[in-house]
Amino acid sequence: MENAQNEVMKTILHRRAIRRFEEKQIEEAKLQQILQAGLYAPSAGGRQGVLFVVCQDQEVNERLGKIKRANSKPKMATAASYVSKEQPSIADDVTLTNAFYDAPTVITMFAPKNFLFAVEDCAVAAENMMLAADALGIGSCYIGAGWTAFADPYGQEILKKWGVRTDYYGVMQLLLGYPRKGDEHPTPKPRKEDRIIRV
Repeated sequence: MENAQNEVMKTILHRRAIRRFEEKQIEEAKLQQILQAGLYAPSAGGRQGVLFVVCQDQEVNERLGKIKRANSKPKMATAASYVSKEQPSIADDVTLTNAFYDAPTVITMFAPKNFLFAVEDCAVAAENMMLAADALGIGSCYIGAGWTAFADPYGQEILKKWGVRTDYYGVMQLLLGYPRKGDEHPTPKPRKEDRIIRV
């Protein structure tokens, strides 16, 4: 059991957000493992209410990523306050037009509109999947405010095409793909001190 725990900790300490991807698509067997990790994530009341929509259509992902970018209106980075210098986000670089960063696989997580813990359920599922992806050598990036990708007629048509229930909304996207050569593992930021209070 101790070795298994050590492997989990190694993955937790190794995982990084990736926003620069190879064009190569991830293998189906690895995708299935990542999705299984999401399906086995904790959920409030054991409801298992999260829907995972996997899109590997490059044209659809690019168009939805551009819609999301246009609707995101992020607070832009400054010299002192930024997301990442190694793997710039749309808040860091105004020239980035695709909020999905050309990831070959985009998983949108949908959850019930009227459920108190929809966001939390999606977040823990995403973390499970990000750790599974890292263990398989696949990069990932969590993107919040998932509904902004569908905030135009094209996005609404895609939701109908995907068969997403109207009482559900897009909470977030999880981007998956192989990290671009030279961008495999961004430098970890030092952990800030004094964040744990023992009472």
